[in-house]
Amino acid sequence: MPLHLTVGHLLRQLQDLDPSLPIRLAINPDWPFAHYVETEVVVRGGKAFIAEDGQEDYLPTAVSNALAWA
Repeated sequence: MPLHLTVGHLLRQLQDLDPSLPIRLAINPDWPFAHYVETEVVVRGGKAFIAEDGQEDYLPTAVSNALAWA
């Protein structure tokens, strides 16, 4: 995996998933919360930006463990 995620790398990771599966952002290992992802993608300056759209709940422990945040 590259240091900086590209659209191609993200597409390859998502291509085999159920398209109806909700996506959440895992934010901050010190205060692990799951956040909603904004539905709009903005492209500016040669980069794609996906905004966070509010906090859902605490990040499940299993996810923190899988990210090596525990």
